[in-house]
Formats: sequence, C-alpha cells, structure tokens
Amino acid sequence: QVQLVESGGGLVQPGGSLRLACAASGSIFNSGTMGWFRQAPGKERDIVARIRWSGGWTYIADSVKGRFTISRDNAKNTVYLQMNSLKPEDTAVYYCAADRAGWGTQEYEYDYWGQGTQVTVSS
Repeated sequence: QVQLVESGGGLVQPGGSLRLACAASGSIFNSGTMGWFRQAPGKERDIVARIRWSGGWTYIADSVKGRFTISRDNAKNTVYLQMNSLKPEDTAVYYCAADRAGWGTQEYEYDYWGQGTQVTVSS
C-alpha cells in the first residue's frame, strides 16, 4: 500500500507562485509514474503534469506549459509541482497520484491518490 500526502496549497494572487509537494510513503516503488491532476468546481479532473520515478521523463499539459514544472526527489520519495505566473483559472483542487508501473497516460491507470490540496488564485 502507498500513501500520498499533498501539501503547499493555499491562496495566492494572480501572477504569484506556489510549490506543491507530494510525499509518498508505504510500499515505495522505483518505477512507475507520479502525476499531478486538478479539478475545478463543476469540471472534470484533468492531468497537469507527470514524471517518471526512474529517468525523470516529464510531461506538462499545454494549459500550463511554460508556467508549471514537475520534479522529484527520489531520496525523499517526494514529487513537486512548481507553479509560477498563476492565473485565476488555475484555481482547483490539486491531486497527486501514483501509477505503480506504467506511464500514467490515462487517469484510470493510477493506483493511488492523495486527498487533494486547494489552490485558489484570486486578488
């Protein structure tokens, strides 16, 4: 079993920055993919970014490309989402998820989910 705990959400003004962290504990794996998703009120949950534990390959959604980056610290079993130049439309609950062995291309491939952290971008 894997437990994922997100942190770092909060209220920020437009143009500001936040860094989310996702700490993984339990049966830690060295392969697979970690993903960040977000869900705004009344909307579906969408992928924001993902990263492979091994090799560090990353994917960033077009909607946040150039503003968000994903990284990992294997020694700490932690994945980060650095969010810069935040916009009101980035307001959502952000979820961390783990795909134990695959590339995490689809939401259903993720085996474990965190509880989510709220990000609100407002003046």
